[in-house]
Amino acid sequence: MSIVSILARVRVGFRHFRWGRPFWAGLFTMIAGLPIGYFPYRYVTFGDLTIRMATTAGAGSLVIGVLLVVLGLTMWFQPHVRIFAGVAAILLALVSLIVSNFGGFVVGYLFGLVGGGMSVAWMPGDRAAATSAEAAEAPGAPAKPVRSEARETPPGTGSVLAGFEATAPEGAREVGKGMRRAE
Repeated sequence: MSIVSILARVRVGFRHFRWGRPFWAGLFTMIAGLPIGYFPYRYVTFGDLTIRMATTAGAGSLVIGVLLVVLGLTMWFQPHVRIFAGVAAILLALVSLIVSNFGGFVVGYLFGLVGGGMSVAWMPGDRAAATSAEAAEAPGAPAKPVRSEARETPPGTGSVLAGFEATAPEGAREVGKGMRRAE
């Protein structure tokens, strides 16, 4: 086996790992935990004055930072609890504004909100569509025409609104019903 084929297999395996879970949501949530947990324990010096915030607020910051990293890992390795993890990440990011230096100087706060929101919004894609799309991309496979109405999406990139019916219950009423009110 050549190094090129090994790297290709690793790349394809990582692609399938990313597609099967809210990868970017977990990454943003883990990045959010780093500044929130790190900055309170960093020594800040102003000339001869050294400031360290390793008090109860520092302990709270460390707990929030560690929990955000754990929630990011949970999004990766337990994608079926992505909604709980996303809501918890959003709540922890909001609490970090008060507890930990304005949420890690707003950087951790913003990453936590974006990661939590992405986790709540993520939906697994259709595996049947993904396997047919991969088969069509394989070398030597016959090219099939792609219809503009029904494009296949890779797994993990589906929309939350994909299964939503466009007709509201009041749009399905009988013809002529309500005409008496207008007369």
